[in-house]
Amino acid sequence: MALVLLCTSATKQKTTTIFIIGDSTAAKKDLSKGSPERGWGMALQCYFDDSFIHVDNHAVNGRSSKSFIDEGRWQKVLDKMQPGDYVIIQFGHNDEKPQPARHTEPGSTFDANLAKFVNETRAKGGIPILMNPVVRRNFAVKAVKNDDDEALRNTTFKDGANIKEGNVLVDTHGLYAVAPRNVADSLHVLFVDATQITHDLEQGLGVEDSKKLHMWYKPGEHPAIPDGKQDNTHYNIYGAHQVARLLADALCEEIPLFSKYRTNDKPCKMEQ
Repeated sequence: MALVLLCTSATKQKTTTIFIIGDSTAAKKDLSKGSPERGWGMALQCYFDDSFIHVDNHAVNGRSSKSFIDEGRWQKVLDKMQPGDYVIIQFGHNDEKPQPARHTEPGSTFDANLAKFVNETRAKGGIPILMNPVVRRNFAVKAVKNDDDEALRNTTFKDGANIKEGNVLVDTHGLYAVAPRNVADSLHVLFVDATQITHDLEQGLGVEDSKKLHMWYKPGEHPAIPDGKQDNTHYNIYGAHQVARLLADALCEEIPLFSKYRTNDKPCKMEQ
């Protein structure tokens, strides 16, 4: 009888879900045409035992905290959420953009949307985790105007060839990287400084090696991108895994439960 009860208990082991809400830096990508572009959220499962931790990635290209709510995407996450689940909340790249459907202001509407995610997660018995945005690979000596990261997918290698770069990574997020920490402090929320983590990664690699994280390909270098690309925002397979690994480590520091199920960085075929 004891053995039966033990087996039954093991069978009923609850899997904890980590939901991800955010933008293209974390999002699922269309893999049907062979593109190497990946969001870090696609790789996160590789760093946790899926018998106990399930990553459910709802991040979508081009979304801000505002459009994610307005399009009903947040409600779909709420409807799936169970008590004890976690929600990683990471926006900023598109909240910065001027388009009215996406734009929010740090210290005002951006903070209010982040607080909405936090409070409604808690109301469902979930645990919110705020992250600020990952950095762009921006070593440009002169700031590059970029009103839409998504438009980078329509460029070729030659479109960025004349950008003069220095040795110091330059911030592009301003107060959009500060606001999530402020909301986390005011609402006593778990916080992961993804901006600092990815800044240190990019700066540590330097001007040339940091290109290996991104959709930066010379013409003919990748069969799916014959004309090449210089995209300093979006990750390739290698970059997504590097960022996911670092964020997994940061999550384990904040949440002891996660460290119990952290894998040993073994190869993961799920999102390759």
